[in-house]
Amino acid sequence: MSSSVSARGRDASQLQAGPRIGFGGHRGLGRPVEKPRDFKGTTKKLLRYLAPHKLSILAVLICAVLGTVFNIVSPRIMGRVTTKVFEGLMAKAMHVRGAAIDFGFIRQTLITLTSLYVLAALFNFAQHYIMAGVAQRVVYNMRKDVSVKLSRLPLKFFDSRTHGEILSRVTNDVDVVSSTLQQSLTQIISSAVTLVGVLTMMLSISPALTLVTLITIPLSAIVTVNVARRSQRFFAGQQKTLGELNGHVEEMYAGHKIVKAFSREKTAIERFKHINDELYTHAWKAQFVSGIMMPLISLVNNIGYIIIAVAGGIMVTKRAIAIGDVQAFISYSRQFTQPIVQTANIANIIQSTIAAAERVFEVLEEAEESPDPDDPVVLESPEGQVAFEHVRFGYREDAVLMEDINIAAKPGQVVAIVGPTGAGKTTLVNLLMRFYEVLDGRITLDSVDIRDMTRSHLRSNLGMVLQDTWLFSGSIRDNIAYGREGASMEEIVKAAQAARADHFIRTLPEGYDTIINEDSTNISQGQMQLITIARAILANPVVLILDEATSSVDTRTELHIQEAMRDLMKGRTSFIIAHRLSTIRNADLILVMNEGKIIEQGTHAELMARKGFYYELYTSQFTGANRVA
Repeated sequence: MSSSVSARGRDASQLQAGPRIGFGGHRGLGRPVEKPRDFKGTTKKLLRYLAPHKLSILAVLICAVLGTVFNIVSPRIMGRVTTKVFEGLMAKAMHVRGAAIDFGFIRQTLITLTSLYVLAALFNFAQHYIMAGVAQRVVYNMRKDVSVKLSRLPLKFFDSRTHGEILSRVTNDVDVVSSTLQQSLTQIISSAVTLVGVLTMMLSISPALTLVTLITIPLSAIVTVNVARRSQRFFAGQQKTLGELNGHVEEMYAGHKIVKAFSREKTAIERFKHINDELYTHAWKAQFVSGIMMPLISLVNNIGYIIIAVAGGIMVTKRAIAIGDVQAFISYSRQFTQPIVQTANIANIIQSTIAAAERVFEVLEEAEESPDPDDPVVLESPEGQVAFEHVRFGYREDAVLMEDINIAAKPGQVVAIVGPTGAGKTTLVNLLMRFYEVLDGRITLDSVDIRDMTRSHLRSNLGMVLQDTWLFSGSIRDNIAYGREGASMEEIVKAAQAARADHFIRTLPEGYDTIINEDSTNISQGQMQLITIARAILANPVVLILDEATSSVDTRTELHIQEAMRDLMKGRTSFIIAHRLSTIRNADLILVMNEGKIIEQGTHAELMARKGFYYELYTSQFTGANRVA
């Protein structure tokens, strides 16, 4: 449990550590930035998803440029109004004949300004509306490709990764890409146009005042870099501790019965307090250090503002510049540093976004299962004859698990597979289901190589009842009907009756419509097993695989399940994996496995007479049971 929990804790940490999209402050600066291994290559792959939307992106670009340009020219026009008012007031103060404020000019200018601001708002709305559609279509296609890809990946891909890791790539990483496409792309365009436009307007007003403004930029950069460097360390500690806290909380809640049984509540609480205190310390320092960035930059900007205001006032008195232009220049100087900080923020976000996209593309580029044959064989009337012919298998080429496996199961036979843990029993049936591919040799169903069939056709002839029962959140009826698409209610009830499950289902408040909750805790383990057997009965497979199907239930329930399974196995070729050897004494063929090899095979009587490995296994169970008794 601990390994899986720690993995989930790491995933939670990664999810919390995702880039924060927001440009009102400096939230992206100072945070740990995950860098991609192949920035250029991943960007090209991402651009392929954007390529079908190039006209929409061009429209976004045009809207962003126009919206930003209208916003940029507005302060200069507003400055003319201020100049007109100032000139009129000064003329009146000096008692100039006919002096008056030109309200007609002011009215016309304000109408123009209002129109510009409305147009800017409309273009900004249009760019965000279009980009939201583009981003969601890109993410929709990306998620669809990942979903299709996951269905084509071999089982070893899922065996080698935690569920949390795969889920994080499908949800969190794709969401990061979506957020960045929707917000950062338009922000980059707006920031670039704003920077160029504002600089151009400031130079057109006063090169001297522009030079004063540019001097404040290195000061802002020094503040930003130094604060970011210090906060980076604290944010990294915050994310690491947050992962530990998530892992600890999930582990304690998952195993709360064990914690209570051993009276370790105090230890769990103390551990939580210790990690929580660490998280508080790191988080407080991270937020404080990053929080002082804005006041410091505001201080630098205010110093620049004072210099511009004083210098501009002096220039106005010398009639070197109009007072409205000073007002416009101050407005532009306020805007000038914003796109620089935003661009630095976006640069961090894009690094993390490309890293997230890289993880998604890693899934999309994983080696898939071998494709189904172009002209597959279809078994019209399958009988259930199964054969393993010189099968050789290993999870890797250099680590062979099975060598020269030969099995012949006749139609309707019951074949039991026994052996110690790790002998390869479950691997054997996984090969039959084509969850893994053999390295050499072949497996046949009715003398047809299973690789000559489609996987779906092969598996439609095979049914599995596993030790770990799997029921999804839904009604009991839906869970049984999962065995065969389009099954009628009458067929579902018959399957439940054959599985000895009908009685307990009808005693439930909602009967067959009873909803099984997410953890399947509203029914017992034995009842869950009976439902999975009913599902297998409904599927009506020609070959049945039972993998430790009764190992986790009580003796009375086991008798019911065995009775249901005996009916289920009638007329079907059955493979039974069992640790309780007393349950398979009547099998037609018993295969004894050890270290990936079939070391003995025969009936129970034949194997007991040999007094070999099976004899030792069988007698040790009863000897151990007697010793315990």
